[in-house]
Amino acid sequence: MSTDALLLDSTFRITAVNDVKYDRVARIFGERDDLKFSLDINSEIYPVFVDETVQLSIASTLNLDGSIVSKESAAAKGGWRDVGAAGEVTLADQYDYVVYGKMYRFEEGSGETIKVYASFGGLLLFIEGPHKRLSSFKHEYIYLLMKK
Repeated sequence: MSTDALLLDSTFRITAVNDVKYDRVARIFGERDDLKFSLDINSEIYPVFVDETVQLSIASTLNLDGSIVSKESAAAKGGWRDVGAAGEVTLADQYDYVVYGKMYRFEEGSGETIKVYASFGGLLLFIEGPHKRLSSFKHEYIYLLMKK
């Protein structure tokens, strides 16, 4: 996998799960030494619990060679969910939970931190951490991948 395509790949401990507000959706909170995040997930298909460890990755493509598929060619294939349908192996095959969305907002935090926001069809992601770890992010379409 091209290192340029994998924008973030870290292991987090889940510190809280809030599943009170919506059916089938939970907001999970995770942290590691230098990063913290909150993420809305479909808890019916991917339940996550406090004190579990998850690997969270953000990639600009699912292609193992790192090549970016244009929106037009992806639409011709039927969309991003059909990327590996013809038997080809993709990055998604290595994970349990995959969503597609867009990074839409960046904010400077305190000191050397940055805050990044993304939306996956209304399921939101917030990541905060050192600018040097998150500086490769830009306003683009991304894949969020998780596994336990």
